[in-house]
Amino acid sequence: MERTERLRSALRAAFPVTVPVLTGYVCLGVAYGVLMAANGYGPLWSVLMSAVGFCGSMQYAVIPLLAAGFEPLQAFLLTLMVNARHILYGLSMLERYKGLGWARFPLIYTLSDETFSLVSTLDPPEGVARRDFFLCVSLLDYGYWVTGTTLGGLLGSVLTFNTAGLDFALTALFVVLFLEQWKERERRPAGITGIACAAVSLAVFGADNLVIPAMIMILAILLGGRKLTCA
Repeated sequence: MERTERLRSALRAAFPVTVPVLTGYVCLGVAYGVLMAANGYGPLWSVLMSAVGFCGSMQYAVIPLLAAGFEPLQAFLLTLMVNARHILYGLSMLERYKGLGWARFPLIYTLSDETFSLVSTLDPPEGVARRDFFLCVSLLDYGYWVTGTTLGGLLGSVLTFNTAGLDFALTALFVVLFLEQWKERERRPAGITGIACAAVSLAVFGADNLVIPAMIMILAILLGGRKLTCA
């Protein structure tokens, strides 16, 4: 009973901070499900992709690959480029997730851009365990995405309309998240580093190959800065 009450307290604390993600994920999930349906993939495929893969931006990117015919090597390289940023997430969350026991596994699995934005900056309120709070935030966000995808898949299977521009919803969310992080002065150097590295990579490698070089440069600069700070 005590454990149940602790989880309820954590859920009550976690839900309000995830409401912005709820609104974004439901809209994005619906758009994704509709796009999948428009390309001939029913609701089951959309839900499985979201529940198992849970990589929103890559899920959007893989739609044209599936429509054009699956090529394993191309899909692997694209996935590596799009999701390389999770290397940075994982490194930065090692200390924050330290000592959380079995909860680390679902926390790592459900770590997305938006969840990272929350769990990297928020601390649980007094009386709520860190593990329970982080777990509730992560699982709520995961549930929002799967729910949105399910609704979109069902909607797309019964309605037909022009889906042009729906994929821009993900880009818009990334912009909003960046602006939200920019409000905190101590986070601006990291944002400037990301913009500069992306610009250099774009100029040198072109739009089709900029992600991996940019991520390598960002990782090298941030790790180098961390070593200098520690020294």
